[in-house]
Amino acid sequence: MDFDLPDEIEQLRRTVRKFVDEAVIPIEHAIDRDNAVPGSILREAARLGLFGITIPEEYGGSGLGALARCVVHKELARGGLGSICSIVGAHTGIGTIGIVRTGSRFVKEKYLPALATGDAIAAYAITEPNTGSDVAGVETRAERRGDRFLINGLKHFITNGDIANVITVIARTGRANAGKRHVSAFLVERGFPGFRVARTQDTMGLRGSHIAELTFEDCEVPDTNLLGEEGQGLAGALGALSEGRIGIAGRCVGAMERLLDLSIAYAKQRVQFGRPIAEFQAVRHMLADASLDVDTARLLTYETAWRLDRGHDVRAQASKTKLFASEAFGRVADRAVQIHGGYGYVSEFGIEKFYRDARITRIYEGTSEIQRDIIAKALLTG
Repeated sequence: MDFDLPDEIEQLRRTVRKFVDEAVIPIEHAIDRDNAVPGSILREAARLGLFGITIPEEYGGSGLGALARCVVHKELARGGLGSICSIVGAHTGIGTIGIVRTGSRFVKEKYLPALATGDAIAAYAITEPNTGSDVAGVETRAERRGDRFLINGLKHFITNGDIANVITVIARTGRANAGKRHVSAFLVERGFPGFRVARTQDTMGLRGSHIAELTFEDCEVPDTNLLGEEGQGLAGALGALSEGRIGIAGRCVGAMERLLDLSIAYAKQRVQFGRPIAEFQAVRHMLADASLDVDTARLLTYETAWRLDRGHDVRAQASKTKLFASEAFGRVADRAVQIHGGYGYVSEFGIEKFYRDARITRIYEGTSEIQRDIIAKALLTG
């Protein structure tokens, strides 16, 4: 096995790291404080082609494989999981994967070019007030009326929901007595009649990236904007979530790498009792454990992405990857705060920002408990 990244992916990694180091990290405190990403950052990300990494070249994207995309997510996360990382991550993950995988030629030609350049931003709307982990239990309903559908319902916790131009919406279709799994996926444009951004929802972490509550009141969607077959949207939704989980794992790895770098540097220069705290066994062991978590998560993430690129069924593997990486991130963030002591708790050093960011990774795009259920099912039925 060759564990080195291919040359073209390594060059991409360096390019994204340079962008994050020079443009994002210097203003990360301002982004966190203001809960906003400057337009200049979004424009530079677009110039680098970061919004088009999941979109095929024929539609203006770069069509990167899963491993290359993981590397992009990893490097973006060094500037925090919020900010540009979450905006690009939601757009290039579940926001566009479903369109690429299940969209008709008409849909792809209409939407993908603008999504590839960042002229349009994508979002993905599954979660509702009464439905989170139970994807098949969505209550938002879409009823066919001639050559269009009318969508009624409420979605919340939607990343990019306040800025998205194109939103994939999962809604129940068919007759009222249709089975629970009879759901479909639709592309809703921001300007469609009946669509409204009700509010943004303030969050503990991921500052700079917003989640929103979206309402649909007889929202008119042409039937040409149906993704895949009517009533078959659940498989596409679960597939998009599975691929998206690999990207989240990549983001966790990038954030952990930054925390470890910061903790090593601090332990070397912070002096207590007449010597650097890096000389104390308790601190050295925390660094060692953090390094183990980082390396294990990175190897697992890269392997899963590599297998996806080769056409393997990675649904259970993606759950293992997201589960381990997200929980490892929590452990590494906690150790980083402990190593920095009081400085880890104040905003000046930025460690507490990563600590706040880490908590959501065990919840969104499938909780840790859901991942364990998926893994166990694969073990018992495989």
